[in-house]
Amino acid sequence: MPHVCRRVYQQYIVFTSILACLWLMPLECRSATVSVTVIDNDSSQARPARLSLVSESGERHYFFENELHPSAAVRYDKQNWINLRSIERHTTVAGFPCCTELPAGRYILTVECGKCYIPATRQLEISGSNGDANVHMDVRLKRWVDPQRLGWYSGDTHLHRTLEDTRNVMLAEELNVALPLTQWVTQAGVGPHEGDKNEVLPADDRLIQVDATHVVWPRNTEYEIFTVGEHRHTLGALFVLGHRGGLQLGVPPWKPVIEHLNRQEVGEQPVLFDMDKLDWPFAMLLPSIAPHALYELANNHMWQTEFAFVDWNTPAPPCLQPPFGTQHGGERAWIDYTQGMYHTLLNCGFRLPPSAGTANGVHPVPAGFGRVYVHLPGGFEFGDWMRELRNGRSFVTTGPMLFVTAGGNDAGHVFRWDTNESVVDIPVHIDVISERPISYGELLLNGRPVELLRARNEPTEAGAYRTTIDTQVRPTRSGWFAVRVWEERPAHRVRFAHTAPWYVEIAAQPVRPSAEERRFLVERMEQEIARSRNVVSAAALAEYEQSLHEYSELPIQDDSDNVAANSRGLSDSGNSERWLENMVADHRFTADEVRLATGMSLQQATDAVKRYRMRAATDRATRNNDDAAVDAPAHGSTRILPYPGGRHPRRGFLEGAIHPQRETKVSVFAPWADGGYAVVDVPEAIFSNLGLTYLAHTHIPTVWDARQVTLPKLEWQETKDGLTCQRVLPNGIAFKCDVHAVERGAEMSISLTNGTDQPLTGLRVQVCTMLKGLVGFNLQQSLPQIVRDPVIAVRAWGTDRWLLTGWTPNHRVWTNPPVPCLHSDPVFPDCQPGQTVVVRGVLKYFAGAEIEAEIEQVQRLLRE
Repeated sequence: MPHVCRRVYQQYIVFTSILACLWLMPLECRSATVSVTVIDNDSSQARPARLSLVSESGERHYFFENELHPSAAVRYDKQNWINLRSIERHTTVAGFPCCTELPAGRYILTVECGKCYIPATRQLEISGSNGDANVHMDVRLKRWVDPQRLGWYSGDTHLHRTLEDTRNVMLAEELNVALPLTQWVTQAGVGPHEGDKNEVLPADDRLIQVDATHVVWPRNTEYEIFTVGEHRHTLGALFVLGHRGGLQLGVPPWKPVIEHLNRQEVGEQPVLFDMDKLDWPFAMLLPSIAPHALYELANNHMWQTEFAFVDWNTPAPPCLQPPFGTQHGGERAWIDYTQGMYHTLLNCGFRLPPSAGTANGVHPVPAGFGRVYVHLPGGFEFGDWMRELRNGRSFVTTGPMLFVTAGGNDAGHVFRWDTNESVVDIPVHIDVISERPISYGELLLNGRPVELLRARNEPTEAGAYRTTIDTQVRPTRSGWFAVRVWEERPAHRVRFAHTAPWYVEIAAQPVRPSAEERRFLVERMEQEIARSRNVVSAAALAEYEQSLHEYSELPIQDDSDNVAANSRGLSDSGNSERWLENMVADHRFTADEVRLATGMSLQQATDAVKRYRMRAATDRATRNNDDAAVDAPAHGSTRILPYPGGRHPRRGFLEGAIHPQRETKVSVFAPWADGGYAVVDVPEAIFSNLGLTYLAHTHIPTVWDARQVTLPKLEWQETKDGLTCQRVLPNGIAFKCDVHAVERGAEMSISLTNGTDQPLTGLRVQVCTMLKGLVGFNLQQSLPQIVRDPVIAVRAWGTDRWLLTGWTPNHRVWTNPPVPCLHSDPVFPDCQPGQTVVVRGVLKYFAGAEIEAEIEQVQRLLRE
């Protein structure tokens, strides 16, 4: 048989065999062709988008294709190697119908487009009948905000996609600017032109114009060093954006590269340096040698899927990540640490515009999940976008849109005054539009949240939520201010937006960090020098030494007024030893915090910390070796101690707790290792028919403030089984607080005696349980909670650990995430002259699944 005939015959046999199989197959096993077209709801035109198709069980993902236009459907399939549940599988499609083959079953289709369209979800069932052979779906997407109409244009500064894929992806994600890192080197001393992960690029460096407002700059470089010579020695990453030609210089040292590229700027298009995650070991070198680099405020560990990188390269100090500093945490803790490092650098005088990058192409995250928006009111042009990005006319977001002006100026503006006396209030106009309601916002002044911005979340016609706030800020020293907002998502996820800073110059004074912030930077450099001394070159070490010197010479702010207002001296040697052990060994205060609490000199505080550090380490080691202290409920009494002050017990809403008094505050320590402590304000406030009768901090005026009466400072007194404190107010009202330890918690009471000649009515109490010091509970967002009046139980992030509290008789149960805190506030009965009334409370820790039984037990204790 001739060769051609034999081949045709073989194909015929195969074809007829397939037909026979199909004829014999049960109908329900046949697949269906499903095609999808995404339609813009406003224009009724097909538009690019991102499609995710998964079986109802979530076990299988499916991808789309377009046979006529293969580049119109780009498959993305990434799974994290640490958390196997961190998965991103989708298809980005151009404005064409795209198809997939599905066997019989039920499916969930999710269609998204960047940040500004409401995601659409469709349920799909393929029965296997002939009627399902071809299924077409038009999915309409509704826009909830259009930043471009307001002159805001988005970009992702950290992409790992091919140039061909980038054209498709940026339209599907509504990214105006894409800066793919097409050169990528991971070995020290190797020029990026010889990088081990490079893409083949066009011969010339020309802007790729996808359309009038969507562009790609093709040549961008990532230095990400993991190997130095023969040593596996991680340094970290720096991105170079918008340069021309292949870079020849390897690193370290880094400064020659920066100096070379600073000379390469062409016309109005700057070359930008973008600092990746600054928990990289070497990373704190970069601000000193590239002082105007971008800072990735939304970095490539922030994803739409599950968070994965719970362990960090370098630990956070207490001033950045309460309560003690940590090297571990979930999504919100990582965001807090990222922002804390940024604020620290701004407090040192570095002017670092924020950027945002996803590492889409490497990690399970859509391009532009974290993105930066740049304001170009005159319209889009790439050179303008790069220049204004460097000028900080921007905000970064993983969700909400945050449009803010200060004094009518975009972020990046510099306010200048010749004298302190000439400083005036700066009006701040805030306009937040979000797909889901925002939880709250904050006005930050030199990194400190000076005003809690309460969300209004008024529905818009487009189906979003809007909050408009007009406020003002008055700086007191050279520095900066910014605005950020938080948006909670299902499954206790969080998204945020953060403006670039506005800068403040007063009387030509430098920006001064706190002593703690300077020490953080100095210690980072000292640690890196010690780690790298016998590995990196002498030139690289010289850069480290120079940065160490610059950080060491930073002028620090004078906080003597704050020390004077809040400290309490140590009166005698026995009392001194008790308080110092409380601060250093139990609460793990730093020397700066000891100084703030006691008024000691910094050297005296440093000596005290050194003296107790070994003892504290020994105590922690003992607790860690106790099986009952790790995760199981502890046996025996919980440690309770007076809270020593110095460290503010709140993280946020600080303007609602100025100069907190320590005589009402008790630390109840968790029974598990390194769990930290909750601070209970017993009481925070007492209200009566007389008005605000007592307040444990400065916030709103009390009846004594109106009379210009200052209440004396008191202290907790030790009793046989706990602590007690009694205060007699000037009008004869007396209240006494008692706290004693029980198994896994504390029992508390407040008794009030009416020493006046008139009845007291409307007596209600606020008892605030503050969570800043309680590891896993201190996230400033809503925690999983159960309320069974008068008990509230909240669960820590990623654990089965619970905190329960309740008071009786009860007024109300509530939480305040910005603090963060929880309340079960009691109410006294009316009290006649000479009468005493009592309220009782319980705080309990619990680890396990039987939380309902534990709640019932607390309720029984309150009824006894």
